[in-house]
Amino acid sequence: MSSHEAIRAVLILDIIGRPKKYLLENLEKIVGEMGKEKGVKIKGKNIKEPVPMKDNKDFFTTFAEIEVETEDMMYLAVLMFKYMPAHVEIISPEKITLTNNEFSEILSELTRRLHSYDEVARVIQAERVVLLQKLQELQQQGGKTEDKPKKENKKAKKKK
Repeated sequence: MSSHEAIRAVLILDIIGRPKKYLLENLEKIVGEMGKEKGVKIKGKNIKEPVPMKDNKDFFTTFAEIEVETEDMMYLAVLMFKYMPAHVEIISPEKITLTNNEFSEILSELTRRLHSYDEVARVIQAERVVLLQKLQELQQQGGKTEDKPKKENKKAKKKK
C-alpha cells in the first residue's frame, strides 16, 4: 500500500447496558470521538435501536456499523486498539502492501498496548489480593465481636 492510499473499512461496535437511551447516546459519542481521531474520517454510521437482552431483560444491547476512511493502516490499527470493535471489514483497497517500517510501527503499537493492558491486569490482580486479605481480616474481626455481645446478653438475662 502506498502511504497515500486511503483505507475504507466498516467497524461494528456492540454495547450492553441500561437505560436504553444511554446506549444510543454513548454510541453517538463514540462515533464523534472516532471522527476526531487523527487520520480518520467517518463516512457513514448506522446505529441500531437497542433491544432487551435475552437472558436479562433489565439490560439492553445494540450495535453500530461505522464506515471509516483512514489515511493509512496505522490509523486503522489505532482505531482497533482504542475502540475495540467486535468486527472489522476492510472494503478497500483490495490489496494492502506495507513497508517493513510501516508494519514495524503497527507491531510496536500492538506491543505497547498489550504491555499496557498487562500492567492494568497485574495491578488489578494485586489490588484483588489486598482486598481479599482485608475482607478476611474484617470477617475474622466481625466473628470475634459478634460472640462478645451474645455472651454479654446471656449474662444480662441471667442477672434478671
